[in-house]
Amino acid sequence: MNVSSGEQAKTQVRKADHIRICLEEDVQFDRTTNGFDRYRFTHCCLPELNLNEIDLSTTFLNKTLGSPLLISSMTGGTEQAQTINYRLAEVAQNYQIAMGVGSQRVVVEKPEVAKTFAVRSVAPDILLFANLGAVQLNYNYGLGECLQIVELLEADALILHLNPLQECIQPQGDTNFRGLLDKIALLCDRMPVPVIVKEVGNGISAPMAQKLIAAGVAAIDVAGAGGTSWAKVESERAENPQQKRLGETFAEWGIPTTECITSIRSVSPSIPLIASGGLRNGLEAAKAIALGADLAGLAWPFLQAANESEEALHELMRSLLAEIATVLFCTGNATLFDFKHSHCLQRVR
Repeated sequence: MNVSSGEQAKTQVRKADHIRICLEEDVQFDRTTNGFDRYRFTHCCLPELNLNEIDLSTTFLNKTLGSPLLISSMTGGTEQAQTINYRLAEVAQNYQIAMGVGSQRVVVEKPEVAKTFAVRSVAPDILLFANLGAVQLNYNYGLGECLQIVELLEADALILHLNPLQECIQPQGDTNFRGLLDKIALLCDRMPVPVIVKEVGNGISAPMAQKLIAAGVAAIDVAGAGGTSWAKVESERAENPQQKRLGETFAEWGIPTTECITSIRSVSPSIPLIASGGLRNGLEAAKAIALGADLAGLAWPFLQAANESEEALHELMRSLLAEIATVLFCTGNATLFDFKHSHCLQRVR
C-alpha cells in the first residue's frame, strides 16, 4: 500500500500523543460510571475453602489461560510504545493471560516499526490479538493487510475496533463507515483466525451485537463507557475550536460497560464476551465475569504500570489476581466455573 511520508509521520505522532495524553491529562469519564458500583456480591462468611487452592484458570477461543484477564489493546509504533508492549508481553507470558496490541495501521504504512509490535519473542505462547480499525476497510485496506498484521504478530485472532465517535473528533478522522458490516462479514469468512470486534470506550449495544454475530464475528469486546474518554483525548489534540468543542460535548457519550454485558448476554448466552471499559481492579473484573463476561480487559492501569517499570507491572498483576481470588473465596467458589454459575452478584441500585 502506498502511503505518503507525511501520512506516516502523522500516524506516529498520533500514537505518541495518545500515550502522553492518557498518562498526563485528565481524560477519564467524569459523570458516567462503568456501572459496577451498582452491583455487590453476597458475602459468604464460611466458604469451606482454602484460599491457596482457588483456581482462576479459564479458556477463551480454545486456549487455556491462567486467569480471566486481558491486557487490552493500547499502543505500538514508537520507541516508547515498544518498551511498553514488551513489558506487557513479558507479564502476559509470566501469568499466562491474554494480550492485545494497539492499532497496527502504522505497520502497514511504515513496515520498519513492526518491531514495536512483534512481542512473540518474549511471549511465545500467550493468547495474542492483532488489531486494526474496522473503518480502514473503507480506506483501501482488505484481506491482504489483515493477513499481514496477523502474520507479523503471529496472532491468534484479529481485533477490528469500532470508533465512530473518536473519528468524528480526531483531526483528519476517517468517517466513512458505510457498508462496513458486509465487509466485516466477508473478512470473517476469509480470515484463517477468529475475528473479534470491539469498541474503544463507548460500548456495543445488544442489537448491534446481534448484527455482528450474524456477520460471523467470533467474539465481542464491549469496551463500554466509564473509563478513558477518547472524545476527551481527541479534544486535547484538537487543531481548531470546533474539534475541541466536539470532544468536550461528547466527553460522556456511550453505554456503560455493565449495561453492554447484561444486554448482550440477554440476546446471546454463548458468544465469547470480553468486558472492558473503565475496569480498574480485580473486584470490578470479578463483577464483569459474574455478569456474564468471559474475560475482563484492562488498559489504563496496565499502561500506567508499564510506563513506570517492570516491577510495577508485576505488582499490579499480583494485586489483580489476589483481588479476584478473594472474591471467589469470599463468595464460596473454588473455581471460575463455579463462580460464574453461583448467582452471587446482585444489583443494589
